[in-house]
Amino acid sequence: MTPKDAKQDKNINKEGKPEGGSKFTPPKFNVYWVYIIIIAAIFILNFFYSSKNALETNWHEVKNQMLVKDDVSKLVVIRNLGKVEVFIKEASLEKYSDRLGTGMRAVPKAGPHFYFTIGSIETFERQLEEAQVDKTESEKIYPQYEERQNYLTEIIYWVLPLLILIGFWVFIYRRMSKGAGGPGGNIFSVGKSKAQLFDKESNVKIDFTDVAGLEEAKVEIMEIVEFLKNPKKFTDLGGKIPKGALLVGPPGTGKTLLAKAVAGEANVPFFSMSGSDFVEMFVGVGASRVRDLFKQAKEKAPCIVFIDEIDAIGRARGKNAGFSSNDERENTLNQLLTEMDGFGSNQGVIILAATNRADILDRALLRAGRFDRLIHVELPDYKERLDIFKVHLKPIKLEKDFDLSFLAKQSPGFSGADIANVCNEAALIAARKNKHSVEKQDFLDAIDRIIGGMEKKNKIISKEEKRVIAFHEAGHATVSWLLEHANPLLKVSIIPRGRSLGAAWYLPEERQITTTEQMFDEMCSALGGRASEEVVFNKISTGALNDLEKVTKQAYAMVAYFGMGTALKNISFYDSSGQSEYAFSKPYSEKTAESIDVEVKEIIGKAYERSTKILNENIEGLNKLADLLLEREVIFSEDLENIFGPRKSHSRAEVVTKGFEENGNDTTSA
Repeated sequence: MTPKDAKQDKNINKEGKPEGGSKFTPPKFNVYWVYIIIIAAIFILNFFYSSKNALETNWHEVKNQMLVKDDVSKLVVIRNLGKVEVFIKEASLEKYSDRLGTGMRAVPKAGPHFYFTIGSIETFERQLEEAQVDKTESEKIYPQYEERQNYLTEIIYWVLPLLILIGFWVFIYRRMSKGAGGPGGNIFSVGKSKAQLFDKESNVKIDFTDVAGLEEAKVEIMEIVEFLKNPKKFTDLGGKIPKGALLVGPPGTGKTLLAKAVAGEANVPFFSMSGSDFVEMFVGVGASRVRDLFKQAKEKAPCIVFIDEIDAIGRARGKNAGFSSNDERENTLNQLLTEMDGFGSNQGVIILAATNRADILDRALLRAGRFDRLIHVELPDYKERLDIFKVHLKPIKLEKDFDLSFLAKQSPGFSGADIANVCNEAALIAARKNKHSVEKQDFLDAIDRIIGGMEKKNKIISKEEKRVIAFHEAGHATVSWLLEHANPLLKVSIIPRGRSLGAAWYLPEERQITTTEQMFDEMCSALGGRASEEVVFNKISTGALNDLEKVTKQAYAMVAYFGMGTALKNISFYDSSGQSEYAFSKPYSEKTAESIDVEVKEIIGKAYERSTKILNENIEGLNKLADLLLEREVIFSEDLENIFGPRKSHSRAEVVTKGFEENGNDTTSA
């Protein structure tokens, strides 16, 4: 063993930990502890060390006992208080020991020992003279006169109101500081940045391994992190670090999670704040906070600044100028634009931002040199959903041989947040049923509950209403099953869920574009419920409200946005820039609006006629399906196949569904 090793061993304690390796960190100082100590000391001193004050007596006792027995050494009259203090001779103190007390709690031997109050000094002098008539001049007690000031009372009288005012002001000051202050908690620091700093000392446990899916987004983000870790690799070839990256995507897709992973992965300071943190009731605060944020970032460069929900301050300028005279938000945005790429330089400061409303952001904010990269974070596909399920199912106790691919196939259109909710809800459902592990059916129930709401089996529905609901849902199922391009149906239920009295579950195909035929078949399927009511009962109900809303919006989108009409073919009035949001007039004439209305009515009318025709041609199957629904309340795709035969279409989604059924799945839902 070398001397160096021996020296190191000496510094190791009995527990195997190096001595002095971890310094003792004393608790933080709190001024309230000082107050507590002072109050406790006052009570202790008052209890243990304070003596009793003079005991109260009366003139008759002094006259008939103390003066008669010659126990009084002197009398002191305090003029301004109307009080007479009685001093007992030292030789006579034993007579009054039971009243004066003993030990530390006794009345001081020096006195005064007793006191009594008087009305007027003249009366007291006359009474004292009468009480000592029989005594000689040397034996008589003549009173002494004093004037005393009660300084404590005067101090309290003058100081207490002042202390109350100061205390009230401090209380209000601190309350205002909590709401308006920045890091220092002071009202004067209202213009300071509220950004939360993560650095090497911060414990950020999330990294890129915790972000499932989002492979393309992670590649671009990791390149920025790599540049900060090893800038020479890029600068040697003449490259420059990107100044900003904007994460854009629907809610729940993992934009903020990706930023958290950057904070955990990068070995540089990371400032995190929300766009609403710049907004304050005081004028000029937003711009001041932007300046302070970038000042802190420059001091710690290279670093990353993350602004979540940047649309709170990044909305395009000048759109709503007529509605508000306050341009505080625009001043904040102007300051942000200047700091990101203005006259000064922010070398080594990278801006990350996230929003799901990129269409309303100011164009100056999106230009190259500010946000150089626009990273789209879209809804996950099948493979990405599988990876996300693997992450969220780690803490969940699953049944044996659980098929994760089944869940990924059952959740098209789900975001990462939705998948996390499904996993948590499935665990809660299994626990509610006192199970020891989470089973496949628990996940199916969780998906059903998230999509449709909780089952309300106790909801009172009359037999006639239930029959109408059954034929309504059977109409949806029949039309969607017999149309080639409609989404394949998996499950139909007439059990009330949430606000709906019945529901049908479909497994939509994951496609990037949609044809006219596909949209028209989907409209026919949506109108199948209303058509079924009219075919069977020759009357309609209010149960088709959601269906009609969906169909109407889809028809207007076909004509006005996608250019799928006949009169307005290849014309679109869709505004991707969001400029029409604040417009007072439509981007087309009244005549064009009439044409759109006429064509929308025509499309919906044709879809309804087609649904009615399909149901009339298959009325026997419709009745069987409705009777089966009334009997079981829930039916599945194999029941439709037994009644109507196999579907004609062979879309990718249906091939997946067929695979489920081959694996023995009989309770599918979406």
